[in-house]
Amino acid sequence: DVATLLNDATRVAILEDVTNFTNIGAIFRSAAALGMDTVLVTPGCHDPFYRRANRVSMGTVFQVPWTRIGTEHNWAEEGVPLLNRLGFTVAALALENDSVTLQNEHIAGAKKLALVLGTEGDGLAPSTIANCNYTVKIPMAHQVDSLNVAAASAVAFWQLGRL
Repeated sequence: DVATLLNDATRVAILEDVTNFTNIGAIFRSAAALGMDTVLVTPGCHDPFYRRANRVSMGTVFQVPWTRIGTEHNWAEEGVPLLNRLGFTVAALALENDSVTLQNEHIAGAKKLALVLGTEGDGLAPSTIANCNYTVKIPMAHQVDSLNVAAASAVAFWQLGRL
């Protein structure tokens, strides 16, 4: 149950439709190491207990509490309002023009924060971005437009996690 799992959580990662087991494992490892309390995975996300994800995570898929959120492909229509009712600010990591930075006072200062990370290639669904409270972008140099989802998660968790 999402509400029960998040009862004492203040920092949450949400994996939307991430299907690369290496990325799933790396995100769990970063979540464990950098102070995230729990991970939520959407219906389209592959199983974190799959052998490859577990191996890359160095076993942290058994340390970081996680569960699935949503019952439909468009999980955000029910999931984001649930998170808001539980007191979470929900921030989508996406390459949008109206994005704020990780240092934004509403993001960095949020008592309870849920970060939504998108699938490889396509990123987050437009409906997910529209449902979130904020859109956050990691600034890039040398005209690089984005990071791999696992690398982006590590940067965001380092900046916003509770160590």
